[in-house]
Amino acid sequence: MRELEKGDQGVWVEYVQLALSRAGFPVRIDGRLGEQTCAFLQEFAGNGQNCQVGSAQWDTLLPYLKGYQIYQVKEGDTLWNIVARMNSSIQRLTTANPTVDPSNLYAGMRLFVPFDFPLVSEQVAYTSFLTDWILEGLLVRYPFLHEEPAGTSVMGRNMTVIRMGEGKKRVFYNASFHANEWITTPVLLKFAEDYAEAFARGQQIGGTPASWLYYGYHLTLLPLVNPDGVDLVNGALDEQKYFTQAQKIAAGYPDIPFPEGWKANIEGIDLNLQFPAGWELAKEIKYMQGYQTPAPRDFVGEAPLTAPESRAVYDYTIANDFALILAYHTQGEVIYWKYQDYEPEDSYRIARYFGEVSGYAVEETPGASGNAGYKDWFIQAYNRPGYTIEAGLGTNPLQMDQFAKIYEDNLGILTGGMTQLG
Repeated sequence: MRELEKGDQGVWVEYVQLALSRAGFPVRIDGRLGEQTCAFLQEFAGNGQNCQVGSAQWDTLLPYLKGYQIYQVKEGDTLWNIVARMNSSIQRLTTANPTVDPSNLYAGMRLFVPFDFPLVSEQVAYTSFLTDWILEGLLVRYPFLHEEPAGTSVMGRNMTVIRMGEGKKRVFYNASFHANEWITTPVLLKFAEDYAEAFARGQQIGGTPASWLYYGYHLTLLPLVNPDGVDLVNGALDEQKYFTQAQKIAAGYPDIPFPEGWKANIEGIDLNLQFPAGWELAKEIKYMQGYQTPAPRDFVGEAPLTAPESRAVYDYTIANDFALILAYHTQGEVIYWKYQDYEPEDSYRIARYFGEVSGYAVEETPGASGNAGYKDWFIQAYNRPGYTIEAGLGTNPLQMDQFAKIYEDNLGILTGGMTQLG
């Protein structure tokens, strides 16, 4: 985490402001560490001497980004007075501590106490850091969720998978293959939170009982395939060696804005052009377009699966028996459902359903970009339904003011990826 001082700007300041707003301060989240934010930060930290954020300040802010605190029970405590003091609720506390007997608290007992606010923010840009904090918070709030590693990035960042459900039919959703399409990461994180919350409360999600989904299906989510690239785009990449390397790569492609035009992993390989499904044809097309060396986008690599992130997704897919996959990208409000002449059973029917519930067009992938993608390989390898969802409209990276509409449009797809399997 980056040390900050008055006048700093960027995503780290957004995270400070988000934490302060959740702690009850009416701060504007604008990414600028100005007078107002400094005043609230000094009041929050009890420090009127300066406006700095170092390790001590981050330690006090992080619970509001992870969405919970650990509380040690004192003599005379009850669940009711604990949640009243700590901005929680009985439902959240009992869900997070399923083995605790409310009538048998004792001094020294440690409790997870989730704050009573949604964990997935719709106000800030996303990075691997915020994603990790949210995943930790989700696992605390909803102990019936499970996590496991899918692999690591070039820079050693974890590619963490979150799993939910006890059914035999397994589905896999992933997001942010492309760095400047990072808005797809909170789409999956919010779906995980809403689904888990609906299950915990015995409610519906997207018109379907969450318990029916939970016991009928096994959902696997990989919300951030390209952590290094996303951190580069959103200003959270502190390792100078990799930042300098990316700058040198980008300098060879001056027509692509840096860093907002960056799609590739940190080594300049397009992760969604790395799969063994027409890779040679994709190479020919992209070479003709001028992408023959590491680039901010569209470089296929020296061979399939040479990028560790793509290899991780490939290996994780092989290790599981997924009946359907969704790969989330931006933009265009389009659903791509087919690869070459492969038409898996029910694939087009499900695609039409996705189009109906989202308002998105259902199309075949254009020839210039219709090879070497994850969806292409999955369909070719398994002959099962696989979809690329191009969410939102505009120029990448899409901003969070589109998020609410994107999520609303895609909720039916996210639930339908399970329900439409039958």
